[in-house]
Amino acid sequence: MRGRVLIVAASDSGGGAGIQADIKTVMALGGYATTAITALTAQNTRGVFATHVVSADFVAHQMRVVLEDIGADVIKIGMMANADIIEAVSDILESPLARDIPVVVDPVMLAKDGTPLLDHAGFDAMKRRLALLAFLLTPNLPEAEALTGAPVRDPEDREHVAEMLLSLGSQNVFLTGGHLPGNGIIDVLVGEFGHHEYRHPRIDTQHTHGTGCTLASAIATGIALGRPLPKAIEQAEAYLEAAIRAAPGLGRGQGPLGHGAAKVAKTG
Repeated sequence: MRGRVLIVAASDSGGGAGIQADIKTVMALGGYATTAITALTAQNTRGVFATHVVSADFVAHQMRVVLEDIGADVIKIGMMANADIIEAVSDILESPLARDIPVVVDPVMLAKDGTPLLDHAGFDAMKRRLALLAFLLTPNLPEAEALTGAPVRDPEDREHVAEMLLSLGSQNVFLTGGHLPGNGIIDVLVGEFGHHEYRHPRIDTQHTHGTGCTLASAIATGIALGRPLPKAIEQAEAYLEAAIRAAPGLGRGQGPLGHGAAKVAKTG
């Protein structure tokens, strides 16, 4: 069976982002999700209220036992919480168990409410080690600015920063453009597949909790199912748009997506 995605990320008790969004996405798109949980969060649509971080050794142990038995076609990395977890995860990624498996890294640093999700030492470890192991790095604009130190105020800045991100060592960079103003959104892929732009409409909604997790996991699923990266991104973006439009309208803040209701991009 192809389509196995090992997700290394944190739990979202509200079900909109993190491990929960990742699992929903992978399964909706025809893959099989396994997990290594890095942290537990107490959160809902209004914010993150508390975080309990899992030990780095136990995160690595979760990864190891899954890879030794079930295996993986792609490993998707989400919230890492601290440098110790990044180092332990990187050790597994460099081991014979995972050395030849493509790695999709979503460099989660802040929650949508602004709560920090990665400490300062972890930020350094992300740049120094984890980015080097990525087949694909999927930052949004604030994450890209943090990783490069360069502001993104217009499309020209976006192109420059995308190229700067490649210098961190990832084989490919997919930079999402939703934080730039305008009626449309332009996302950019750079790397070994050349330069690609993905244009889609901006949807007027507050129900966008977990969009980054969902998009990265959808891309990872496409890769795991054997699709070339540009095609995997195209189908992942179609799924994300459908999931936003299918949002169930839950909560009093930034609500979750309609992962199960979005029946798009499952084949092809």
